[in-house]
Amino acid sequence: MTSPESQTPSRRLFLSTSAAAVAGVGLVACSDKPATATGAASAPVLGTTGQHAGSAHLKPGELDTYYGLWSGGHTGDVRVLGLPSGRELLRIPCFVPDALVGWGHTNESKKIMGTKADGSLRYTVGDTHHVHASYKDGNYDGRYAWVNDKINSRVARIRLDYFVCDKITKLPNVQGFHGIFPDKRDPVDAAVNYTTRVFCGGEFSIPLPNAPIEDDTKYRSLFSCVDAETMEVRWQVLIDGNCDLVATSYDGKLAAANQYNTEMGARYENMMSAERDACIFYNIARIEQAVKEGKVKTIGSSKVPVVDGTREANKDPKTALVGYVSVPKNPHGVNASPDGKYFICAGKLSPTATVIELAKVLDWFDGKIDKIDDTIVAEVELGLGPLHTAFDGRGNAYTTLFLDSQVVKWNVDQAIAFHKGDKNAKYVVDRIDVHYQPGHINASQSETVAADGKYLCVGCKFSKDRFLPVGPLHAENEQIIDISGEKMVLLADHPVRGEPHDFVFFKRELLKPKQVYDLDEFPLAVKDPKDAGVTRNGRKVTVRMTSQAPAFEPREFKVRRGDEVTLIWTNLDKIQDLTHGLAIPDYNINFITNPLETASVTFTADQVGVFWYYCTHFCHALHLEMRGRMYVEA
Repeated sequence: MTSPESQTPSRRLFLSTSAAAVAGVGLVACSDKPATATGAASAPVLGTTGQHAGSAHLKPGELDTYYGLWSGGHTGDVRVLGLPSGRELLRIPCFVPDALVGWGHTNESKKIMGTKADGSLRYTVGDTHHVHASYKDGNYDGRYAWVNDKINSRVARIRLDYFVCDKITKLPNVQGFHGIFPDKRDPVDAAVNYTTRVFCGGEFSIPLPNAPIEDDTKYRSLFSCVDAETMEVRWQVLIDGNCDLVATSYDGKLAAANQYNTEMGARYENMMSAERDACIFYNIARIEQAVKEGKVKTIGSSKVPVVDGTREANKDPKTALVGYVSVPKNPHGVNASPDGKYFICAGKLSPTATVIELAKVLDWFDGKIDKIDDTIVAEVELGLGPLHTAFDGRGNAYTTLFLDSQVVKWNVDQAIAFHKGDKNAKYVVDRIDVHYQPGHINASQSETVAADGKYLCVGCKFSKDRFLPVGPLHAENEQIIDISGEKMVLLADHPVRGEPHDFVFFKRELLKPKQVYDLDEFPLAVKDPKDAGVTRNGRKVTVRMTSQAPAFEPREFKVRRGDEVTLIWTNLDKIQDLTHGLAIPDYNINFITNPLETASVTFTADQVGVFWYYCTHFCHALHLEMRGRMYVEA
């Protein structure tokens, strides 16, 4: 009997080729679409990839090459994935309470999330869409990531040393906060080559200040700038139309947002009546100078300075703060090419992508170009329902086709040549069927100067027949594609709970995560078990607690019914992966502390009796014995 390892190379090649062929037939059968006229779709093949980037399947103990940051959608969190395996490593709660870590239950997390006067959370729902990380010299620097909450117009910042949310800011006078992108360097100070701002687009136009006005001609949207360090809103721009997605230039001079509703319609019929919409460009230096000179107003109770970015106020390019480039219909996405030359808008209701040259946009702002639409250097047909675009760093773009259920690979330079009249320019390089109705897309290091063209991930909104049915609510399908060769190769399907949106992934060496906390970062830390105990100030009781596997200190404590109890707990274990949990039955308390972390909860002792508190996170051979008693006396 021969083992697989002892098979001859030809035998192994035969088996793998046969398996790939069978898989390819099955996958093609799932897609009942003919190839479009502008290029044939390559058959998506699962399995080995020959000379390509490699398999999505890693051996036991083998680490992924890339970190991925994924939006969690309605769960209001951020997922951390390893790529190319697609394995989920962590969920970072931001906008919605999380029972595992106690997010939204501890005093520290409630302070970040925001509370009402009675101490309860102001919001308990969220809708994360777009995740982006901080830059230095045009590449990720591992400091921060930001994610938006579309429902309640909030932006959260994540520290990437600990993978925790540390600040949340609500944008004033904004509804439907959708697009978000940090700048890639500070354009004002040449020595500051890292992210100092985060740009945020307001999608839903509303009366400003908000009031129950039915006349939608009086509605407006705002584009916001948030300080990357303080997380305060620095300024806003009043615009015509709305904002959808956001992109920034590599020189730090421009930000942009595509607009799909320049009609300012309040109903979908009116939102799609025009054949062309816009990509709006923001001249950052001019806006900040206008703010400095006080050429601003404020809206309602907000003190944030607002500049005028309407069309009427920005007719002269030499003084304009913004410029509106006309693009085809209802675009959904604007993305920056890694060479820093172009922004690409995809048409959604037009089968085209528009390539805008950034040097020409700057020329328009300088008065060197009369018409801002002359900044368009290509407008080419890709297929039905183009949405979002990624890049491989070799001059190729990859755009999702929602209606065709495909990803199309196309060459930007060839598209420009075709647009100029060279009808022999073959700009479509490849197509691949995906399953089904793809939305967001990103490639390894895609929107950085270090785009490496190894892997591409695509989020498909429908999975239909790809996974076992689990009732009416289907999983969505995230697929991993090898893009290292001329042809795209499908590597893996991954079911995912709905409804995630955008994502980025980048080389693992760009991050230096800490696996143990710094005790000095916590002002309330209980640094020695001898300092644990109970103190009383009237009816307010403070319980200072420590834990070291397998024991809490104190092992017991007493309070009285009606006391307001604040329990401050420090995990004094210094070993990585030695997390503890603390739960108190009937008091709705369960949270964790990682090694050398401190967290606290406040509650009213309103039930008399004995209540065992215990460790909920497996930590030690005596994990079940790790517990203590809270006595609540009458």
